[in-house]
Amino acid sequence: MKFAYRFSNLLGAVYRQGNLNFSKDGNAVISPVGNRISVFDLKNNTSETLPFSTTKNITCVGLSPDGSLAIVVDEDGAAVLVSLITRAILHHFHFHKPVSSIRFSPDGRKFIVTKENVALMYHAPGKKREFNAFVLDKSYYGPYDETTCIDWTDDSKCFVVGSKDMSTWVFGAERWANLIYYSLGGHKDIIVGCFFEKDSLDLYTVSQDGTLCVWESDTELDGLILKKKEGEERDKVEGEEGEVIRGKVETAKEREKKKNVRYKMMSKHFFNKEGDFNNLTAAAYHKPNHILVTGFASGIFHLHELPEFNLIHSLSISDQRIASVAINSSGDWIGFGCSRMGQLLVWEWQSESYVFKQQGHFNNMASLAYSPDGQYIVTGGDDSKVKVWNTNTGLCFVTFTEHTSSVTNVTFTSSGFVIVSASLDGTVRAFDLHRYRNFRTFTSPWPAQFSSLAVDVSGELVSAGAQDSFEIFLWSMQTGRLLEVLAGHEGPVSCLCFSPVQSVLASCSWDRTVRLWDMLDSWQTKETLPLTSDGLAVTYRADGQELAVATLNGEISFWNPHTATQNGSVAGRHDLQTGRKETDKITAKQSAKGKSFTSLCYSADGESVLAGGQSKFVCIYNIKEQMLMKKFEISCNLSFDAMEEFLDRRKMTEFGSLALVDEGAGDGDGVSISLPGVRRGDMSSRHFRPEIRVSSLRFSPTGRSWAATTTEGLLVYSLDGSLVFDPYDLDLDVTPASIRKQLRLQEWASAIVLAFRLNEKALKQEVLEKVPHEQIPVVCGSLPDIYVEKLLGFIATCLEKSGHLQFYMTWAQNLLMLHGQKLKNRSGAILPTLQALQKSIQRHFDDLSKLCDFNIYNIRYAVALSKQRGLKRAEMSEASLEDAEMML
Repeated sequence: MKFAYRFSNLLGAVYRQGNLNFSKDGNAVISPVGNRISVFDLKNNTSETLPFSTTKNITCVGLSPDGSLAIVVDEDGAAVLVSLITRAILHHFHFHKPVSSIRFSPDGRKFIVTKENVALMYHAPGKKREFNAFVLDKSYYGPYDETTCIDWTDDSKCFVVGSKDMSTWVFGAERWANLIYYSLGGHKDIIVGCFFEKDSLDLYTVSQDGTLCVWESDTELDGLILKKKEGEERDKVEGEEGEVIRGKVETAKEREKKKNVRYKMMSKHFFNKEGDFNNLTAAAYHKPNHILVTGFASGIFHLHELPEFNLIHSLSISDQRIASVAINSSGDWIGFGCSRMGQLLVWEWQSESYVFKQQGHFNNMASLAYSPDGQYIVTGGDDSKVKVWNTNTGLCFVTFTEHTSSVTNVTFTSSGFVIVSASLDGTVRAFDLHRYRNFRTFTSPWPAQFSSLAVDVSGELVSAGAQDSFEIFLWSMQTGRLLEVLAGHEGPVSCLCFSPVQSVLASCSWDRTVRLWDMLDSWQTKETLPLTSDGLAVTYRADGQELAVATLNGEISFWNPHTATQNGSVAGRHDLQTGRKETDKITAKQSAKGKSFTSLCYSADGESVLAGGQSKFVCIYNIKEQMLMKKFEISCNLSFDAMEEFLDRRKMTEFGSLALVDEGAGDGDGVSISLPGVRRGDMSSRHFRPEIRVSSLRFSPTGRSWAATTTEGLLVYSLDGSLVFDPYDLDLDVTPASIRKQLRLQEWASAIVLAFRLNEKALKQEVLEKVPHEQIPVVCGSLPDIYVEKLLGFIATCLEKSGHLQFYMTWAQNLLMLHGQKLKNRSGAILPTLQALQKSIQRHFDDLSKLCDFNIYNIRYAVALSKQRGLKRAEMSEASLEDAEMML
């Protein structure tokens, strides 16, 4: 159970590329993030990453009309059929070519896939089990260049396909006699969107140069005639001699019916041509409301009412290209995705306000830290931003942009309300989570680039290590003054860590030493620990009795900081298993010899250590046994570099690898680097494939999860992410029936013990909630000691989501009061459980305190209003008395 951590959520990135979709009810956005799918619930303000991944970055997602199925296609055309209800993969399929778009028919019976210049119509997978879920029905040819977009008529009779050859093709989904295919011109650039009008064959087409064409059909949907088979073409009437005497004579009315469908351009409209407006990049149309939304390369979007082309409003939401636009079913919310900045926005156009606004780090994330109660994660990135994420919702709620260069390290103070960050811009900044402001800025007397950071237990001392001057700077948090400059290292300071129980600072450097500095004794070096190679990372155990150091030769050594003796070491170089980059001239096996762990972290109980580096693997080691317990593969995304152990020989030519050929800027994968002084969209911008790596690791204080900042984003692995059946001391008589029998006999304590032995969460919760409120102290006193800690941990998890606050708080209070001394003796082992309990209580306290404050102000307002009305009534009654006296 200890190592049963499973992928739980992906934070730090909300959108990469591909098309956005709204759920059927319109309350959630389904967004592709790299090779995973994230679902953002806009009503409950939560996010969830689905527990599956594709082999490369996702380019398009097709949603079934009932919202239960999704077809997810990656860059190579590999597709997976996913159930959005069970979150499971139902079928794998490969289209063998990159797919540009995918769309289900409104009746859910078929779906269209476009690749290259072909449109393929498949039978949609049904609810029955099938050997092959994807059955090809027809292939449609027509465009001469790649297809770009699809749309269906409301009755699923016809569909339209847009192409890069500036033409739009209308096809019949059935064998219609009067519509086989129809080609529409009129545009001078790539077709970005094509849309049918509601319950009609009328069309709107939008091209990249900002042109809208309105097409009117001379036939209604009811006017489509099903083509008869050859045997039914004529009614054969045989004469006496068995010969065909006459065919059925067609009337003029029937001939009129069979007249082919024709289109006529009714009008042509142009968007504003100023600046980059003419580069239209995304479009969506809501049929019931007749609203057209268009996004442009400059980050501006337009809302028009069709067919009159009335501009509702225009707004700039970003300074980068809008890659995808989607409208929810009611037409109130519009979703925008900007791939360059990693932005995801949901805009309510009627009230002109943001419903959802999130942006991840659009460059690498360098560091992360958990808050002391485990509720928040702070991350710092190469984009010079510091972001704070809520672990319950998975969303970022504050971004600090004061730094002007890459943020190298971040940490929380022990209070949990102050974040400290170090940057290459030569500053260390402290941010207040109450007022969301930068209240302290620490600088050095001479320019320095800070690469490491640590804050002591009291939160008073802030230290940062410089990578160019080899010095450590110490500041006071209260005054902001520089207290001391610690010199002694002969190489860049790679990592700093304060002891959790003493005022001792451990500094790790490239000069092959770890120095322990005593903060109480004139900041002198207390001990110097010699290393076998350059030091890269150092961390203290939670009780301060052990120190772990990662070195350049791939080893992790464990030291006693009091005696300066080494307790053991782990050789982890062979566990990294790095892949081979496209530019490497040596094999992956040879390349792994130069790799090492760059980030270390102790588990909450101190028995294990997590290690990560320039590899797709995170290793967890048992310290006592000094052996590898488990390896976590953080990504299987082949869109990243250094993922495969062997290069593909099919891509190798006499001039080198084909993967190194730069195909220009485009809109594709990778990160673009523009040359100085060039215009946006210039072909001189270059692309590179990001290399997979783990830059930072941290265990949650509760011990229930750990997080890693990687090239893919902020990955959270949790014990609570999935159902794990883990019975404890199980016998044949421990069954749900026997447990419920004990409940009927009102043997509460034995029922709880049996439920915890079976260890099914639903059953444990049922037993606990059946116990009468007044019996809780008696049951807590009669529980065996071994079950007290288990019950306390279970109450902590239930309290986080349950509405029975007083009930579970009573359980926690009685357990702590009756067994407090015994729990104190085992404080090291039970600390994660207590921190989980504190996290749950603190979250409810914050929510209730906000609600109570709000109610207090409401009550004060009501009281003041009643007093004012009372005064007015008194004045009116006095005035009426005066009037009566005057009349008398």
